[in-house]
Amino acid sequence: MRTTINSENKLTMLSQMSNDAKFQVLEYDKLEGALDVQTAFGINIMNNTGIKLKQVRIILEDSSVKLESGALSYMKGDINIKNKTGGVIGLGKKFINSKLTGEKMFKPTYEGTGEIFLEPSFGNFALIELEDEEIIVDDGLFYACEEEVEVGSSMQKSISSMMFGNEGLFQTKILGSGIVVLELPVPESEVFKCKLFNDTIRVDGNLVVLRTSNVKFTVEKSSSIIGSTTNGEGLLNVYSGTGEVWLLPTKSIYSDIKAMGLEQMRNPEGKSNTEV
Repeated sequence: MRTTINSENKLTMLSQMSNDAKFQVLEYDKLEGALDVQTAFGINIMNNTGIKLKQVRIILEDSSVKLESGALSYMKGDINIKNKTGGVIGLGKKFINSKLTGEKMFKPTYEGTGEIFLEPSFGNFALIELEDEEIIVDDGLFYACEEEVEVGSSMQKSISSMMFGNEGLFQTKILGSGIVVLELPVPESEVFKCKLFNDTIRVDGNLVVLRTSNVKFTVEKSSSIIGSTTNGEGLLNVYSGTGEVWLLPTKSIYSDIKAMGLEQMRNPEGKSNTEV
């Protein structure tokens, strides 16, 4: 869903989700504020290649949300900011979760009526709604949520995932009912949302960024030594059970492009374009 909400600035709403609060992902059509040649050159490249600046807008109507610390850009209306520590025990849990997952310790609560705009970013945002559910996501993906949603840590449940999963001993756990904003490394349109029904999916590499908590995560070796040698796959991440898994098949492609550089992309063999 793409809806123009500000024709003067050509601001487009990419997606929207409503519950007690309303969440919108907005996109700027192009940037035009360069004051020097270097900035103008960079903006021109971004505009021509389709790299768009995005921003999350949250509309509160006597409701409340939690934000990742430092995510706020500006807000208007009758909105109060609170840091709820939950006493000594709650503060201890926040400290432990922060150390285990790498997430920031405090997630301020904003409550009242008005509008909140989060920091603009060239990243990608996804809106999801939980209904008394629990999901496990990669560290750093959480961006904002409704207040009733809890953010904590989840320990890997198998020895193989602890030792060989390359996901860390702990991951971020998000549970409850309400809307959640995640910041993804690729556009949501490139996310393969795989639904499992007593089934198994095997993945070469760390392409999975989200799974529902009832999906089991383990690591196993390829079926044979010969197979591992010929296809280059020694260990596979295995997800099994009933639930949903989010894979990012294009994630590694972006990393390869960034690592290769523009010149190598133009000439993968290191030869001149003019060579016959």
